This record gives sequence, C-alpha cells and structure tokens, in this order.
Amino acid sequence: MEKGLAFPQDCRDFLHSLRMRSKYALFLAFVVVVFVFIEKENKIISRVSDKLKQIPQPLVDANSTDPALILVDNASLLSLSELDSAFTQLKGRLRNLSLQLGVEPAGEAEARLEAAAREGGPSGPTQARPRRHVLLMATTRTGSSFVGEFFNQQGNIFYLFEPLWHIERTVTFEPGGANAAGAALVYRDVLKQLFLCDLYVLEHFISPLPEDHLTQFMFRRGSSRSLCEEPVCTPFVKKVFEKYHCKNRRCGPLNVTLAAEACRRKDHMALKAVRIRQLEFLQPLAEDPRLDLRVIQLVRDPRAVLASRMVAFAGKYEGWKKWLAEGQARLGEEEVQRLRGNCESIRLSAELGLRQPAWLRGRYMLVRYEDVARWPLQKAREMYRFAGIPLTAQVEDWIRRNTQAAQDASGIYSTQKNSSEQFEKWRFGMPFKLAQVVQAACGPAMRLFGYRLARDAASLANRSVSLLEERGTFWVT
Repeated sequence: MEKGLAFPQDCRDFLHSLRMRSKYALFLAFVVVVFVFIEKENKIISRVSDKLKQIPQPLVDANSTDPALILVDNASLLSLSELDSAFTQLKGRLRNLSLQLGVEPAGEAEARLEAAAREGGPSGPTQARPRRHVLLMATTRTGSSFVGEFFNQQGNIFYLFEPLWHIERTVTFEPGGANAAGAALVYRDVLKQLFLCDLYVLEHFISPLPEDHLTQFMFRRGSSRSLCEEPVCTPFVKKVFEKYHCKNRRCGPLNVTLAAEACRRKDHMALKAVRIRQLEFLQPLAEDPRLDLRVIQLVRDPRAVLASRMVAFAGKYEGWKKWLAEGQARLGEEEVQRLRGNCESIRLSAELGLRQPAWLRGRYMLVRYEDVARWPLQKAREMYRFAGIPLTAQVEDWIRRNTQAAQDASGIYSTQKNSSEQFEKWRFGMPFKLAQVVQAACGPAMRLFGYRLARDAASLANRSVSLLEERGTFWVT
C-alpha cells in the first residue's frame, strides 16, 4: 500500500517540475523575443540617425522636428496622428521663426488683407499693409537731406541716407558712355539688395572691410534713426572711433546683422540716393514682384543748385571762381559741358516719368524743392499719399519745428531751415553772368520744371519778380 501511495506523489512532483521548466522556457523565449525586438528597434533608430546626419544642420535646427517623426525603414510615417501632430508643431515653430526674423507668414498676411478688403476700412496696426519701398531720387544740393527727413522721422519706416556713397568711393567709373551705364547698373543692383534688407551687400564696398559684420565706417549713420535705435544701437565701446556716429546717443560700432533684422521688422523702407541719374535703369526694380517701388524725383532750380555747390564743395569749383574773379571772356568748355550733362540727365528722367510708361504708372512723382520749402506740410502729405503710407503726427510735428527756425542751422547737410524764406536766398548773391551760363546750359530742363529765365541782373535780384511758374498737382503721376 505504501508503494502504491508513493507513485501518485512522485507523479505530482514530476508534473510540478515539468510546469516549472515550462515557465522557465516561456520566460526564456520571452527574453529572446524582447532581445530580438530591441535589436530590430536599434537598427531602425540607427538608420534614422544616419538619415538625420545627411540633412544639413541649419535645416534641422531651424525646423526643430522630432527625429522620431522622420521616415523609417519602410518609408512610411509612424502614424497618421503623429504626422498631423508633427505638421502642427512644425507650422508653429516656423511661424515663430518668421516672426523673429520680422517676416509675416504669407498665409496670415493674405488673410488679413482679405479681411480688410471685406470690411472696407483702413487696416490697423494688427492688419497687414503692403510693404512700400520709397526711393528719393535727387542730385546734390537739391534739398534731399531735408526732404529725406520726412521719411526718416516716421517710426515704422527703415530709412537709409546715401548708402550708395560707399559704391562711388570704392568703384571707379569714368564719366560718359558705357562706363556711365556700368555705374548705373552697379548702383541699381545694390539698390535692389538694400530694398530687400540685404545690407550685407554694402560690406564689399565699405573700407576698411567690416569684421564679423561690425563696422565703424557706415556713411552718415547718424542720419538714419533706424541705425541709432535699439537693438541696432549696441553698448558704446570706449576708444572705438566712429566718424559718422549717432547724434543723440552713444552706440557701439554698427552691427550689419542687427541692422538687417531691424530693416525686416519695419513696415516700409525708404532710401535717399543722389547717384541714380537714369530713371530707365530702375525698370527691373519697378517690375520686381518682391518690391512695391515708389520713386520721388526731387528737382531744384539749377541756378540755386550751382550756387549751393560752389559753397559746399568749394574745392571742385575753383575754375568757376577764377572765371568770376578774373573776368575772363569764357568759362572752360569742360565745366559748361558737365553742367549741361547733369541738367540733361535730370530732364530726360523726368520726361520719362511724366510720360507714364506702363512699368512706371502710379510709381513716379516729380517734386520741386521750392514747393516743398513753401508748403512743407502739404507736400509731405502729398508724398505720403503717393507712397501709400499713412503720415503720423510725429512727422508733422518735426516739420513744424524744423521749418520755422529763426535762422538756418549751420552745416552743409542741415535740415533746420526757415524754409519759406531760404529757398530764394541764392538770387541775391549770384552774379548775373553766372546765371546766364546756367540758363544757357540748362534751359530745356528749366522750362520743363517751370523755372523762369532772368532777363537781366535787376530781375534776378528783384524779389517781387517770381522765377517760379505754378504747377500744382501736375507733378503727381
């Protein structure tokens, strides 16, 4: 009986042992499966990592996309939900990046423009406005520094004062012929890049060359509020001399990168240039879909221009002064020819603008400095209306303060004037024979712009005899 009873117990022990071994075997099989799965996942991750390494690093940094969302071994995304999540995440990050760069996402801009059009009202600060690019096209001593302040004083406009000065100082072109055309092409291409806020283009022409995008030699930096505001105005650096420093605050050397970012953040861009003479060369800019160009050509009585230049740039007019002092019968033909050429280039550009070719229609305005001097606020409003930019009270206050000065401020680039009296001062100090030379060389341009010829010395100096024809709104096209 005992042996018979012992057998079932042994059987039970054997079955128990078998069950334990089965558990261990299942556990071992599970471990093997897990190990194989982990190895497979490691291979997948390795492949994804290799693919990520092949992507340019700046792109990865800019997008900041989760690597797990990159295409895996079977060239499909992990799941549709993850794709949607990744797209939303990427869209948000790209929008933040656009805002940091001062560029509004295209979809939002279009939506705001459509909303504004449906409402039929003016777009406010939170609504998108078309970005305007205003070129103040003039020649030296035509009052362009003064008129340029009309745009410099508005906070939402990025304004540059004579950036093409650097090109003229660096690149040498002989006057006339193909060389003049070559100069115009260089100026135009640089101008386009500046309007697109690519200020780095200037670095090739600044001497000495900027280091790490820092320069102490930006021409007339102090005449651009945008280059002297934060964050472009970096902390002042001792013992670093900047010739054209900011006027109302101390700043460190100009950081071109910060200036370019500030340009992109502003609503509009304006630039003054006295080295663009041929309007026809601007056609590619007017037709560029990235730009909404507005050209304001500023002209002045050539007799007044010459009188001002002989004072401001005395060294260049020694021949004229010698002719006046010594009473020679004739002035050097080269001097007269240069004067005639300047007047003709201005006249031809104005005639082209007034003809209103298709590429320039609605983009050109001709303004006489004398009219701006007499009615500065009215002309400022006309120029802003032409440009499609609302004029702020800040600009109007500046005009009132700076056109009613008791006397003109000193300096050849002064913008403080008793403008209603200043514009005719040249008449009372110019010898009549000098006026005769200008009238003979520049007669066609003077007749186009409405400047009357003086018959004799008495009429030249007689304040009651007007040398201006009234033209009104004829000048806006």
